[in-house]
Amino acid sequence: MSDTLPPLPVLARQESPDGETRKDLLQLPDGETVEVVLLRYRERRSVCVSTQVGCACGCAFCATGQMGFVRDLSAAEIVTQVEHARRESGPALSNVVLMGMGEPLLNYEHTLAAVRRITDQRGLGFPPRRVTISTVGIADGIERLGRADGDLPVKLAVSLHAATDAVRDRIMPINRRYPLDEVFAAVERYIAWTGRRVMFEWVFIAGVNDDPAQAESLAERVAGWPVHVNLMRLNPTPGYAGRPAPPESLEAFAAVLDEAGIPHTVRQRRGSEIEAGCGQLRRAATPAAHPVDSV
Repeated sequence: MSDTLPPLPVLARQESPDGETRKDLLQLPDGETVEVVLLRYRERRSVCVSTQVGCACGCAFCATGQMGFVRDLSAAEIVTQVEHARRESGPALSNVVLMGMGEPLLNYEHTLAAVRRITDQRGLGFPPRRVTISTVGIADGIERLGRADGDLPVKLAVSLHAATDAVRDRIMPINRRYPLDEVFAAVERYIAWTGRRVMFEWVFIAGVNDDPAQAESLAERVAGWPVHVNLMRLNPTPGYAGRPAPPESLEAFAAVLDEAGIPHTVRQRRGSEIEAGCGQLRRAATPAAHPVDSV
């Protein structure tokens, strides 16, 4: 496939009631589709882009995982999503997060080629520190990314969601391939090679991973590391019956991290009303979406 693509047709568009989140369903050249999310903040804009159609990792709470894997995206298809967001946002677009559909480190070569073009001054020119690659914990991919860091100093986020294998196995089948000992070892080497902070993502599911004992296990694992933990309530998806943890569970979890000196942030839900939040992306247009002209 060519290094460049014309603008992708927008098959459907949804806007959150507060106007802060928009989700577009884009059609790829072969007819497959991906969702891309534009997040509006007071003084900046971020775009969440996809790296695969579907996902093979099968996280129980994730709509993309529930649909299964279809194919990898090419570097051009990844970059074109960012170009789409830039046309919509203009200079205000400041951050790119590869947290949409798919697992970036299972499409490593195309993802890295796309990121190089996104950050190249002859390409889209985004500062590398404003680009984030999110992974469910592909240990060998994390190490490859760490070794490539010299010319690609992007941010790394690890979707952790549990600090013991017994819990993580229940909700993230990929943990059987990359158990936590391997994931944390890869993260530790990544930090040693790059000297940079790693973000851990934690979606709270009532009665599954919201026990303070999980926070204690996490604190033991990462004591002394330069990390930041993002805490989020579960977003609903069609194929998962789990419920969001109550606010008091988040507070108790956060208190353990405070005691251990682990920096953390409780993230505000964004876009869940239009299924544009964490774990909600899929390739099917919803009844609330409306078609738009190609851009």
